[in-house]
Amino acid sequence: MLLRIDPSSPTPLFDQLAASIRGAAIAGGVKTGERLPAARELADSLELNVHTVLRAYQLLRDEGLVDLRRGRGAIITDRAERYSQLSSAIGAVVDQARTLDINPDTVSSLLREAFKK
Repeated sequence: MLLRIDPSSPTPLFDQLAASIRGAAIAGGVKTGERLPAARELADSLELNVHTVLRAYQLLRDEGLVDLRRGRGAIITDRAERYSQLSSAIGAVVDQARTLDINPDTVSSLLREAFKK
């Protein structure tokens, strides 16, 4: 699993790390039941503070993508498969929007409105 972060980005590092792990889960780079690297190990490899990694893991836990257990670490849940299914459906929406020449901001607005219903 290749994780990318950009220290010069205005996006907080923990958000970037969580997004990178989320993206790997959607793309199939990590599977249900797979253990993520220990927070200290990942922090060392990415030259981050261990609390930054823990905050990213906690964010993913709050989303239901990761199960955190003392002694077992961070484990990918079956939600990753659901994210992958949703990603496929979103791909179809994007293709349709391109065909109809609808810009991404309009598509985002339509999605937000659909969630309000």
